[in-house]
Amino acid sequence: GEELGRNAGILPSLEDLLFYTVAEGQEKIPAHKFLTALKATGLRTGDPRLKECMETLKETLKNTSDGVTLDRHLFKKCVQSNIVLLTQAFRKKFVIPDFQSFTSHIDELYESARDLSGGQVADYIPQLAKFSPDLWAVSLCTVDGQRHTVGDTKVPFCLQSCVKPLKYAVAVHDHGTEYVHSFIGKEPSGLRFNKLFLNEDDKPHNPMVNAGAIVCTSLIKVRAVMNFLKMMAGNEYVGFSNATFQSERESGDRNFAIGYYLKEKKCFPEGTDMTSVLDFYFQLCSIEVTCESASVMAATLANGGICPITGERVLSPEAVRNTLSLMHSCGMYDFSGQFAFHVGLPAKSGVSGGILLVVPNVMGIMCWSPPLDKLGNSVRGIQFCTDLVELFNFHNYDNLRHFAKKHDPRREGGDQRVKSVINLLFAAYTGDVSALRRFALSSMDMEQRDYDSRTALHVAAAEGHTEVVRFLLEACKVNPVPRDRWGNTPMDEAVHFGHHDVVTILQQYQNNYSPPAGADEKESAEQSIDSLL
Repeated sequence: GEELGRNAGILPSLEDLLFYTVAEGQEKIPAHKFLTALKATGLRTGDPRLKECMETLKETLKNTSDGVTLDRHLFKKCVQSNIVLLTQAFRKKFVIPDFQSFTSHIDELYESARDLSGGQVADYIPQLAKFSPDLWAVSLCTVDGQRHTVGDTKVPFCLQSCVKPLKYAVAVHDHGTEYVHSFIGKEPSGLRFNKLFLNEDDKPHNPMVNAGAIVCTSLIKVRAVMNFLKMMAGNEYVGFSNATFQSERESGDRNFAIGYYLKEKKCFPEGTDMTSVLDFYFQLCSIEVTCESASVMAATLANGGICPITGERVLSPEAVRNTLSLMHSCGMYDFSGQFAFHVGLPAKSGVSGGILLVVPNVMGIMCWSPPLDKLGNSVRGIQFCTDLVELFNFHNYDNLRHFAKKHDPRREGGDQRVKSVINLLFAAYTGDVSALRRFALSSMDMEQRDYDSRTALHVAAAEGHTEVVRFLLEACKVNPVPRDRWGNTPMDEAVHFGHHDVVTILQQYQNNYSPPAGADEKESAEQSIDSLL
């Protein structure tokens, strides 16, 4: 097997690098260890992007004698179809690199909001009144599909007004901004969401108030919306509550009044049947989600219209941009200005207790708790959003220069991230000199070896990356003649793969190399840092 090993080991594939990371020097990886490590990155085993890997893993475990461990060959077989995603995950290249420390903060914010007891559960229809005031859930999904969930996150509830930004996005996606806004304004109204009131052009003020949402409903098709919502949720739970629909329709006098007023003022496209638009409006309010599925919808908005867990483009960038702009200024009823001031993120609340929150380019969050404050926003949800932005620099204007620093979970764990040999070898493998420069400056050991005793210099020599080879020898003063587990030196690699320029550089250094003596180490370290800079 050694000869085989020699040939397989000569060029570490991405799969090999991943194996070293997870195996931590062992020859085999217990399957549960791989899955635990995977979950720590924030990925779920049920992620649609990992389907092939998980299916192969299941098959493999069924067919191996010991049932639960993977040697390098089996591991490779399991991961190769999803290797890019997995390598990103394990090299902490996701938007939230240190996911576990981030989620422990989220859990603390969840717990502290749980103690709030104020607010009234909406009771204008029995379907809303029957929810317990103790229900409280937070789910999040990052733009890389890292998931976290705490509380009652699998309980279905109706979107209610949280559907308004979503159907507006669909309308813009289908018809473009100009057409949609020939019917609906884009200003906050400064009035209750259910007022019979239009702007000076006789249009509803914006798509987030009832009048605007009713006109918006006349621009889209029932089937299309359900389809869009399913795609935005990455095919997770989207349902429908018929009981809520019937009740909304029976208690919807105000909305009928708005509908007739809009009809009188000719606010709909020509030939619109107003009563069937109202039916559709009530149906959309009655669409059910769970906290988990809605967090993926929010993440699709955070990700510029591409669903993070399927990689599918659902909405045009234009539709997403408009939607987030309007959520920012009009999404929280009469609290919108305050919310924009304190939280500084696009959000939309609904009377069922949901708050759909978007941290652009980072994550989508759904908070859900039925007790509402006087303005119709979830008491615990508002608290959570406010605390979140006090802790992390997610407010739209937190990243101004010379600004007091908050936690930035996008950069946390900087030191831990570069310690592992996989990052070093990966940079050498891809010829990434700037990454190597950063590692060396962070005083990483540039002579670290992997599980086959290979160094960065072996890898760079085998790949023919002359710049990397020169950097390791000149700036980092690494040993030019380390031997891997088959006894090969970097020179052997360079010769074997015909990289003549690398051979020349190595020869020059092999002749002059003497291992650093203890006393001069500090001085030579200082010199190398000078040469790095």
